[in-house]
Amino acid sequence: MTDLSQRDPDAAEPSALPAVLRHDRIVELIEEAPGLVRTADLAAAVGTSAVTVRADLATLDAAGRIRRVHGGALRPAQPGRDERPYEETAVEHAAAKRAIGRAAAALVRSGECVVLDVGTTPAAVAEELVARRDLADVTVVTNSLTNALVLERAVPRFTVVVTGGTLRPLQHSLVSPFVGTVLPMIAADLAIIGCTGVSVERGVTNVNLPETEVKRLLAGAARRTVVVADGAKLGRSHIGVVGALDSVDVLVTAGVRGFDLAPIRAAGVQVLVADDPEEDHA
Repeated sequence: MTDLSQRDPDAAEPSALPAVLRHDRIVELIEEAPGLVRTADLAAAVGTSAVTVRADLATLDAAGRIRRVHGGALRPAQPGRDERPYEETAVEHAAAKRAIGRAAAALVRSGECVVLDVGTTPAAVAEELVARRDLADVTVVTNSLTNALVLERAVPRFTVVVTGGTLRPLQHSLVSPFVGTVLPMIAADLAIIGCTGVSVERGVTNVNLPETEVKRLLAGAARRTVVVADGAKLGRSHIGVVGALDSVDVLVTAGVRGFDLAPIRAAGVQVLVADDPEEDHA
């Protein structure tokens, strides 16, 4: 008799479903999910091992039916659907975002006031700010519910101010009204702004207009503007213009992979390239 307690949980094992039906079921589960579906959950749902599901995901990704990412899979990108939920983008370029978070958090000093934007890269900055035990008496103003919950762990070292406004569930962000009332009352040292595109021609841009308006207000509330964007966003532009490059003091990036940063530097932007992240593997 086989002792199941000694069996390798990652060992391949036969599935109750034929491969074709298993693939269809995996795609169905991923399409129904609001964000990332983890490998272990897919394995349990189709009655096979994580090893088999990883092979299935590789096959389905190659066929364009799903997007394989670190830890699981997502729905494939849909043409015309530029803005995706926070939970989807959070797992993309995760190593680069962590590196950017560390580098941007290193720019903050005790006693300063920081306005911190929404998005998965600013959220990485929030995590790294909390991790900096040397920081004290820092005020962080944010329009992100995600950031506020992360930063709560640093209270009372930090004072956390949430702008208020109308909730956008897609990004867990707060937009007009009210945010435009709070931000003009603040004189911050640093604004840390996320975006979906940085290009010499269009400057800093974003995929949705309500948050673009708030990003301009956040930048206007601070003496210096720091834009955080991984290499996949460089050279791209979207509908909402946050500001020209000459309005940016520092760009913090990572995962550049040979992108020519010279034109951005020539526009007067200080570019900080965080440590090259290791590639994430699913």
